[in-house]
Amino acid sequence: MVTIRPRIATLVLGVIISIAGPAAAADIRGTITSPLTITEDSQLVGNVTCTVTGAACITVGAPGIALRLNGFSITGQGDAVTGCGGIAVGGEHGVLINGMRGVIIQGPGVIQRFRAHGIIITGSSSRVLVTEVTAATNCNSGIIVTGASSDNDVHESTFVNNGNSAAPCGGI
Repeated sequence: MVTIRPRIATLVLGVIISIAGPAAAADIRGTITSPLTITEDSQLVGNVTCTVTGAACITVGAPGIALRLNGFSITGQGDAVTGCGGIAVGGEHGVLINGMRGVIIQGPGVIQRFRAHGIIITGSSSRVLVTEVTAATNCNSGIIVTGASSDNDVHESTFVNNGNSAAPCGGI
């Protein structure tokens, strides 16, 4: 379940909205139970626990937007020590950027314990900036750039304890 509180809406305490599929998300916190696609600038306003199986937790669904972590974490279902919980689960990434241009993932913040990659930049994504992010204990890479992606930057980020014995992908 995801709690979304748009910056311009009236705050109603105790209301939790479950999001499935594409959604505009301004403020994100709580438990994400189905894939969340963000289509506007978004930010974490609390820690996020992701229980999505076999798919990315958060997908960036529009070019030129930012996801600000604000010192919070996005945590998947992986084992706290190995990140895998047995074996890697294909597609089970923390954040997916596919074919987008000008996206920013801005920390400080932690993306951890995903049974695939912490962050995946793929397709023809370009000019993606990842800054001040810690990716830790993900089953595969902390961050991976694949496909025809180009002109992407990673700054002031830390990658620790990512990968596994069958796929020692490591940090980046």
